[in-house]
Amino acid sequence: MIRINIIGAGRLGKTLAALARRSGRYRVQDVMTRGADSAAAACAFIGTGRPVTAWAELAAADLYLLAVPDAAIADCALRLAETEVPAGAVVFHASGVSGSELLRPAAARGAHVGSLHPAFSFADPAIALEGFSDVLCALEGDAEACLVLRELAQAIGGRPFQLAEGGKPAYHAALSVASNYLVTLTAIARRLAGQGGVPEALLTPLLGGLMRQTLDNALALGPQAALTGPIARGDASTVALHLQAMDDADLRAAYQALGRQTVALAGERLSGQARRQVLSALAPAEGSGS
Repeated sequence: MIRINIIGAGRLGKTLAALARRSGRYRVQDVMTRGADSAAAACAFIGTGRPVTAWAELAAADLYLLAVPDAAIADCALRLAETEVPAGAVVFHASGVSGSELLRPAAARGAHVGSLHPAFSFADPAIALEGFSDVLCALEGDAEACLVLRELAQAIGGRPFQLAEGGKPAYHAALSVASNYLVTLTAIARRLAGQGGVPEALLTPLLGGLMRQTLDNALALGPQAALTGPIARGDASTVALHLQAMDDADLRAAYQALGRQTVALAGERLSGQARRQVLSALAPAEGSGS
């Protein structure tokens, strides 16, 4: 069986370890955390493993998962490189934004390095353990590491795909825009609807149905085909009225920035004159600082 050590057994680390054990192809060997109690608790959740609290205690393994916060990955890689990591072992982390460059100290000792990021929420490990199926897992790193991580992802129920070299920041930004900013846009829309007099009890049914329908259309048809509204129609006067209704400079700036991106998305649907008029309406007022 393939031996795997887990360094940092928080929600993600212990869930991936438990999934690896369940696959029947991996033997979770050492589980290392800063405290003996947390290491023991992680081993109990995983169903196997030896609790470890010191780098020198780690036994040799085939895979090493650094499931630690992003800011600690480089230091952990350095500490790991100071142990007897077998040449040819795979050292990887699960950060969404950082790449395998953080693992250079391990690579210098002959390890293959990479990263595996599941696009999945591990907020509740017990729920994550049962719900991890067909999850997209982004891979990057050296060729040998990616080959091994592809097999790991498939074994635990994931659907692996390869990122471009250096593509982690853009990939993670895409996830943040798709999830975090969608929440922010919901808050903005609720604020404006409330300002317009929509009762609190109607905000969710009013906006929720429209947002779900629009998202479904954008995913099914593509963003450009799904685009509707005043900017897509070249209705500069309506855009101007929207901005007049906003008494918050930051809110206006956000609307203007998104509006300019929407003009670009509309493309040839807008005539040259309509594009100029809409962009003029979206331009920051002089002295506004936007």
